[in-house]
Amino acid sequence: MSSSDSRNGKDREATTLSRRSIFKMGLATGIAVPMSALGQAPNRLRPQPGDQLVFEEGANQDELVRPELLELEQRPLSALARDPETQVLRDGSRLNRVMITRIDPQKLTARYQANAAEGVIAYSAVCTHTGCDVINWDAGQLRMACPCHESQFDIYDGANVVGGPAPRPLAMLPLEVVDGVVIVAAGFRGRVGFTQQF
Repeated sequence: MSSSDSRNGKDREATTLSRRSIFKMGLATGIAVPMSALGQAPNRLRPQPGDQLVFEEGANQDELVRPELLELEQRPLSALARDPETQVLRDGSRLNRVMITRIDPQKLTARYQANAAEGVIAYSAVCTHTGCDVINWDAGQLRMACPCHESQFDIYDGANVVGGPAPRPLAMLPLEVVDGVVIVAAGFRGRVGFTQQF
């Protein structure tokens, strides 16, 4: 290899920055680095504060979530977050799906009340056991349930596990209502997804 080839290779190495390096530089300098610069597509980002929730299923599919469109203590419906400015639906990862329902806010455990908005609550749709979608509903007990291994989660107690092998509660997505529309107030409370079981 000639000295010029060697020099070109070193120059190429010097100009190629890893995503981690870019992120660290942003933290060190206080400059915000857009996630798209790090290779994260906007539709794969977790729900962001200010995102609107949109029904993914049911009679109001593709409409904005409003409290009056949810019946009290009905089977939770799946929803996704949408950036109100770009209209990007955060559907690039199944970890972004949430299950929403409306509850009596007075019955919600006190430590979780700040995460509900006019009785609307949202939990991650992914079971913490092996990652199945938590789509079953026990109407008598008001519990979300996983069809794979029968883990059950109490909607009135922060989706804490009340049955089955799930090792932890479902992550809760804090909400607020602005101009009648349910929006994301903050990032997930708790870890989204599951822990590999050995």
